[in-house]
Amino acid sequence: MEPGLAGRRALVTGAGKGIGRATVQALHAAGAQVVAVSRTRADLDSLARECPGIETVCVDLGNWEATERALGSVGPVDLLVNNAAVALLQPFLEVTKEAFDTSFDVNLRAVMQVSQIVARGLVARGAPGAIVNISSQASQRAIARHSIYCSTKGALDMLTKVMALELGPHKIRVNAVNPTVVSTPMGKANWSDPQKVKAVLDRIPLGRFAEVENVVDSVLFLLSDRSGMTTGATLPVDGGFLAT
Repeated sequence: MEPGLAGRRALVTGAGKGIGRATVQALHAAGAQVVAVSRTRADLDSLARECPGIETVCVDLGNWEATERALGSVGPVDLLVNNAAVALLQPFLEVTKEAFDTSFDVNLRAVMQVSQIVARGLVARGAPGAIVNISSQASQRAIARHSIYCSTKGALDMLTKVMALELGPHKIRVNAVNPTVVSTPMGKANWSDPQKVKAVLDRIPLGRFAEVENVVDSVLFLLSDRSGMTTGATLPVDGGFLAT
């Protein structure tokens, strides 16, 4: 089923690896014009070789001023995927200010800033649009050592709903995708302990973690007009984890 995204201009953050990279590849294959944003130039260069014609922007989204300079004149964007995130795992009693600030700067504040830039452009043009925020099952379930990460994703779910409420009258839809653990470099790094893995897998009715493609398919659906009556939703891609 074609998502009908050809000719639209899409911006994807955290595009260098994992879900973001696969999303860029899928959008490019669907005929969209893609702006790929990452803080790692080498990742962007290799992605541009794989997907000729995409635009690349190298910036640390945790830096408000640098982000404004890099994306303030990015031009018209129809579709936005806020994927960039960090997962700095610490026991609650050992959480540092640095980890807290970095996590909220990237996982939440950058989402608001980039979404403001894109949404202001859509409103000024009087154009419809779609925004998808990559959240997590951790937004709705407590996970040991994830106090900061869970908090940022819980806040992201609520930001998604408020954005949907305020941007809906402008024909801009905003939704979130909430995956379980995904087989990405970040996922593998944070889920290498067999006991930790078993504790979560035992709570997933389908008995497995997600593949990147499972998440990307949901993102493309929410970006497309096939989800034209869906906004303010948090879509689990979790094998049933949140049902248990």
